[in-house]
Order: sequence, then structure tokens, then C-alpha cells
Amino acid sequence: MGKFLLVIVLFAALVYATFWLLERRRRRRSAPPPARPISPRRVVGPDDDEDFLRELERRRRRAAREKRPEKPKDSTPPPAPGPSPEQPPAPEDQPREDRDQSRPE
Repeated sequence: MGKFLLVIVLFAALVYATFWLLERRRRRRSAPPPARPISPRRVVGPDDDEDFLRELERRRRRAAREKRPEKPKDSTPPPAPGPSPEQPPAPEDQPREDRDQSRPE
């Protein structure tokens, strides 16, 4: 029984191989050869794509613009700390001997 099964398996493999070779030859004859080999399109990474980089720069500038506080158009700079030139200095700012002279007696 074992030999009979082995003969059947070998015969099936031989028939399969024959039909596979015949089909392969038939396809080769019927298919026209390609005019030229088709090369795949080169994949461009995001860091090489000019449109992508341009859009990133636009987004970065827009985000930076939104983060900056708006400057009022009619604003004047804040006054410098300390006494203004119109006001006399406070008694604590004067030297010690000047303070004694400024007191009324």
C-alpha cells in the first residue's frame, strides 16, 4: 500500500510540473514584451518636499504671530521709575544735611 501511494504522489507531481511549464510558455508567447521597464516613482521624504517645508514655515510664522501680544497703536512708553522732573525729590531721597535745612523751625 505504501508503494502505491508513493507512485500516485510522484505521478501527480509530474503532471502538475508539466502543466505549469506549458502554461508558463503559453503566457510568454501571448504577452507582448514591455516597451521599456517602468521605474517606480521616487518617493520624496517630507523633509525634501518643498511644498511641505513651505507649509511648515507658514504655520510656524502664524503660530508665532498669534503668540505675540498685540501692541496698542496709541500707547506711550511707561514713565521711568523714580521721581518725575516736575516733582521735588522726597525727603528720603535727599542727603541728611539737606533734610535738616528743609524743615521749618
